[in-house]
Amino acid sequence: MNSVVESLASRFRTCPITGLKVDKQAEALVKVNAVVAIVCLLAGVIAALGLVLTRWQAIHLLSPEMYYRFLTLHGLNMLIFFIIFFEMAVLYFAGPILLNARLPTPKLGWVAFALMLIGAVMVNVMVLQGKADVLFTSYPPLRADPNYYLGIILFAVGALIVTYLFMAAIIVAKREKTYSGSMPLVTFGALTANIIAIITLLHGAMVYIPTYLWSLNLIPLNAEFYRLVFWGLGHSSQQINVAAMVSIWYLLAGLTVGGVVLNEKISRTAFVLYILFISMASAHHLLVDPGMGPAWKVWNTSYAMYLAVLASLIHGFTVPAGIEMGQRLRGFTGGTFEWLRKAPWGDPGFSGLILSVIIFGFMGGITGVTIGTEQINIIAHNTMRIPGHFHVTVVGGTALAFMAVTYYLIPLIFQKRVALWPLVKYQPYLFGSGIAIMSIGMSFMGGFGVPRRHYDVTANGAPFNLDFHPAVTLLQAVMGIGGIVAATGAILFILSAVISVFFGRPFDAATMQSDPSGIPQGILKLPAQAHSGSVVSRVHKAGTPGTVILTFIFLLCFIVYYFINWKLLSFLWKIG
Repeated sequence: MNSVVESLASRFRTCPITGLKVDKQAEALVKVNAVVAIVCLLAGVIAALGLVLTRWQAIHLLSPEMYYRFLTLHGLNMLIFFIIFFEMAVLYFAGPILLNARLPTPKLGWVAFALMLIGAVMVNVMVLQGKADVLFTSYPPLRADPNYYLGIILFAVGALIVTYLFMAAIIVAKREKTYSGSMPLVTFGALTANIIAIITLLHGAMVYIPTYLWSLNLIPLNAEFYRLVFWGLGHSSQQINVAAMVSIWYLLAGLTVGGVVLNEKISRTAFVLYILFISMASAHHLLVDPGMGPAWKVWNTSYAMYLAVLASLIHGFTVPAGIEMGQRLRGFTGGTFEWLRKAPWGDPGFSGLILSVIIFGFMGGITGVTIGTEQINIIAHNTMRIPGHFHVTVVGGTALAFMAVTYYLIPLIFQKRVALWPLVKYQPYLFGSGIAIMSIGMSFMGGFGVPRRHYDVTANGAPFNLDFHPAVTLLQAVMGIGGIVAATGAILFILSAVISVFFGRPFDAATMQSDPSGIPQGILKLPAQAHSGSVVSRVHKAGTPGTVILTFIFLLCFIVYYFINWKLLSFLWKIG
């Protein structure tokens, strides 16, 4: 019995900064999943440069064959492999580590990682060999090599195993009473992402197993069935991102400035709304499909879907309001915006958090809800407005949040100092501004009707003339320059992460005050969680006036953008 206790005790280390009891097996799985995620990000960035320099007609870098190969490589590595590998790291961190619990059956975690890694390698090899030029969507009758579909299935099975391990870790933590009170909000948000992931991955099994058999010429495959079930995976996988991203927002708010949760019940209710309704947004990919009736389309793009929008609006208020409250509790109470002016803008964890909230909320949220409306969708579908939208959600929102939290995971989990620290202070600004500029160029190009899947905007060699407004040439340059800036920011992040993890200086809590280089300010002085009663009373009485003003600016932008789109639709209908 004593040997068992000693064995369990040896599995843990105590974090000198947070005081958390860290399961070394869970920590190791965080590390390997995060490292592979960064490798997939690099592959996606390389492909992205080829794509943006091709759609920029003045350069037009790639041949048609290589363009679609790069497009497949980019979509899979960015939307699936990078994001989900990182989310697996988030689950191990938000589960056993944040709950001070052991990871049950860690060997199964390594089996899951191996399956995911083998699957991702198989898919990338098939794409690079030219055996799967079918894009991220891989719509039939486009057919890839069977090993392409098998690789995706293996990857999905591995990810599904991790989702069940996460829930098992929560059950173990509850039974062994490794934490007091209710489940931490960050863990609750990760549980939300986990549940959505299970729903998503089961859709993947439903669609890719028949597609694999079809690729072997064993069964027929209905294209409309594929499209319907695929988007339960293809779009819902991005809804995993939203829940994981919001969880990271709450985590970073607390780590960087002592951000508070204004109302636990409200935030948890918003996460539950995600579980119930957010996957309905998948329907906006099918609004021009003849197989779906008008009642199905209207229901899935309005009514209940707006409850998921409500959830995002709640988080979009509570996160910045919690940051404002945290700053005011730290003494920044002068005026309406002193809390914002005197925030730690030189901390890439904080700046990445704020830029993620702004880019996702203002640019991604407003455009997503608008072009996801059934009637408006008809003027946006299959134009460059669609990638303009999802680059500010998945990239400007989720990927930037993942980058920001990495600057804290490197010292806390990898126990290394962040390399290239003087440069990475500017990395979120470089990456965020590049994505925003690129997406603006894409969205306005889509407004002029530029298609999103064709490699040549002039449709050279087509049996018809295709002339766009002269402004499209300028917008292509805007898109191209923004893409190059964003890629530069991404490569800087990758370099910093790789150097930190493999060649970085060890992080020593005992000497960090005398040598603070490469350590985020939130770790140097972890924000206090306890405040005197008089301070709390005064701050709570003042409320969060700055966030309220920013919220009304957001709502005004939303109203104006929504009205403009209905006005554009009236031109299409020749009304007025």
